[in-house]
Amino acid sequence: MKRRQFVAAGSAAGALGLTAGWALPAAAQAQFSIATGTTGAVYYPLGGAMANILSKKVPGWAVTAEATAGSVANMHMIRDGKAQMALTQCDTAYDAIKGLDKFKDKPVDSRTLCVVYPNLVHFVTMEGTGINKLSDIKGKRISTSAPVSGSEVMALRIIDELGLKLSDIKRERLSPAESTNAMKDGKLDGYFFNGGPPVAAITDLAATQGIKIKLIPTADLVPALNKKYGPVFAASEIKAKAYPHQDAAVPVIAIWNILIVPASMKDDQAYTIIKTLWENHGDLMATHKASTDMTPENQKAANSSVPFHPGAIKFFNEKGIKLS
Repeated sequence: MKRRQFVAAGSAAGALGLTAGWALPAAAQAQFSIATGTTGAVYYPLGGAMANILSKKVPGWAVTAEATAGSVANMHMIRDGKAQMALTQCDTAYDAIKGLDKFKDKPVDSRTLCVVYPNLVHFVTMEGTGINKLSDIKGKRISTSAPVSGSEVMALRIIDELGLKLSDIKRERLSPAESTNAMKDGKLDGYFFNGGPPVAAITDLAATQGIKIKLIPTADLVPALNKKYGPVFAASEIKAKAYPHQDAAVPVIAIWNILIVPASMKDDQAYTIIKTLWENHGDLMATHKASTDMTPENQKAANSSVPFHPGAIKFFNEKGIKLS
């Protein structure tokens, strides 16, 4: 997999002895990476901002934000020691820690540092495709999102819950930016993507002259999905005006995004990461509106499908933030 990198270099090397808590290359003892997502979505710029904050504020740290396919790939990178932090969806993290689905027989022992924001399940189409409800995708040209992404997992689960097979659609596996370009070119009828509004690629499509997008409701599937896959989904909405010419709110599935690390990370390292990010939350909000949901009220065990790291628990206890 080719991965783009956002690199933010810190100052004097080795301040916290990073190699003691996780495996790092011998030649890069004060460097680590954050696994993010595709460049046209939310994880990449948000992870880039996190990398920049940590590199600037923590002496000796040089942090890289890596563009990836998304949640599934990120959990694989944590498991394989290729990343030391990752943004991921709760449903993917749940599968990973339990050794289910894409992680069958290869579980990922991770811990949460914080709950960041809810991903909202977008199904994007446009006028003229004949798609007015989810079941209308049968026979259409549909992207189930990028391979090895949390969005792809969600799309496949929705398609299955609709009683459809992959053979019932003309499937593509594209990133949101690629999907938008394909729709502009008349080569795609709709696509799935999980993200915090506004998703740049969807904004791009909605702002294109001659195209009127439609966001299809998904929230009615929440009870059935929770029954089948565990209590990791909630009902929410994409608020009106989240995208150009979107006049009404759309009820959709919500999946919380969490910032995770290996369970083996030392407590003081985990504490330093969350403390530094929390104290520089304004910089994260300046990067993307989605991080406005990284609030004390949302730091709940119920919003995270994996346990909080002891270092994070210590920090939130000091702040008087109750996780249960």
